Amino acid sequence: MVQLNASTLPSVNMARGVAPKTERVIQFGEGGFLRAFCDWMIDKANEVGMDAGVVIVQPIERGMIGMLNEQDGLYTQILRGQVDGKAMKDTRIIQCLKRCLSPYEDFEGYLALAHNKDMRFIISNTTEAGIVYTGKDQFDDKPQASFPGKLTRLLYERFTAFGGAKGTGFILLPCELIDYNGRNLKECCLKTADQWGLSSEFKAWVEEENVFTSTLVDRIVTGYPRGEAEAIWEELGYKDNMLNTAEPFGLWVIEGPAWIEDELPFKKAGCNVIFTQDVSPYKLRKVRMLNGAHTSMVLGAYLAGHEIVGDCMADPDTRKYMSDALYNEIMPTLDLPKDELEAFASAIFERFSNPFNRHLLLSISLNSQSKFRARVLPTIKEYVKRKGELPKILTFSMAAFIAFYCGKKKADGSFAGVRALGNEYPIVDDQFVLDFFAELEGKSAAEIANAVLTNEAFWGSDLTNEIPGFEASVAASLADILADAKAAIAKVVG
Repeated sequence: MVQLNASTLPSVNMARGVAPKTERVIQFGEGGFLRAFCDWMIDKANEVGMDAGVVIVQPIERGMIGMLNEQDGLYTQILRGQVDGKAMKDTRIIQCLKRCLSPYEDFEGYLALAHNKDMRFIISNTTEAGIVYTGKDQFDDKPQASFPGKLTRLLYERFTAFGGAKGTGFILLPCELIDYNGRNLKECCLKTADQWGLSSEFKAWVEEENVFTSTLVDRIVTGYPRGEAEAIWEELGYKDNMLNTAEPFGLWVIEGPAWIEDELPFKKAGCNVIFTQDVSPYKLRKVRMLNGAHTSMVLGAYLAGHEIVGDCMADPDTRKYMSDALYNEIMPTLDLPKDELEAFASAIFERFSNPFNRHLLLSISLNSQSKFRARVLPTIKEYVKRKGELPKILTFSMAAFIAFYCGKKKADGSFAGVRALGNEYPIVDDQFVLDFFAELEGKSAAEIANAVLTNEAFWGSDLTNEIPGFEASVAASLADILADAKAAIAKVVG
């Protein structure tokens, strides 16, 4: 079986786009997400004339660029799942990666990227911890340890190479999962510039000639299919060590000036990209609808006997549970256009039903107290404010959260619950949360509900006073769930 690379590509019978001629994108990161998301979109955009070749910079000392270089930057991207209720699979060879380099092995080659006048875009995904000012990087480090340090050095090289001329800046598209990633990245770069004593002219150039967009990214990337790889190779007819899989859904929200859309023809290529001057409503939509649906459903569903998200979608009661939560309780609290919200809700159902995304409910259950506070509680409060009544499903979800956390401390110091099926399950959260629930063992549903809802350390306020009728409703549902979770869900959606 042939190995995928530039020499074997002509003999491979697989869909592919247009190979770019010009290096225009510097990308910090070579992981599965960037390759399934940004590089996939760039590859699509190259079909409509973008001509954007990507140079990958490995942001840490060890990574996968060696394997990518062995395949001349080529890899197969498979999207699989459901679209409009039908099974979908799309396979294409991505050709936009021109080369990969490590600044740890070739620092001069890294700096040389700044001298290429065609370079226009910088993309990054260096994890949530990547955009941080450490104060430890030095100008003469080869390379700097942090991502903002490496970037600031590259920007300064660009500034000096072109004398700070107008039109020589970059459009930066950070994909790290932090709030206002672009604003934070620029702040880190300017702090680093101050630390290094770089000129006010350079800082002005960073501010005026570079656009640090804040973005929201959304695609579940399942990565290299370890258990299936050889079977997929047989199907493809070639070996690909960088094979990558992901769901069909993908959304990129880019906050910046309107003219950026002219330089990034993603929408023309059919990609789901929103250009906006305010990313906030879309962040809120994702947190409240996607994350909120997850958090409000999974704990009760697990207690009712389900193991993965897909199982929940196949069960009529849990599916209606989530449908009622999304359409009747969450959406009325959001101010985006109704058609946009409905389309997003429909996509959530398809994503949760994707048989290739085996999301374990127990994995999603980790640290649920803080997740509930951030993702669900604000919706409950907003619903009460707008409607003057409790949201039935989301109120029930608070009871489900409490029921899931009704466990006991084990001899080894861990904390665990037991569901009706008889199995013990781990409860994982901050220690102060676990210690609190351990003290509630043996108390009645009403006592437990009161203790949890009055815990200001959990919620920032006493919910029994803040939300009228909340305590009584939660206590009643908690008693139902502790008696029979499956029956309790059927009752609340009936």
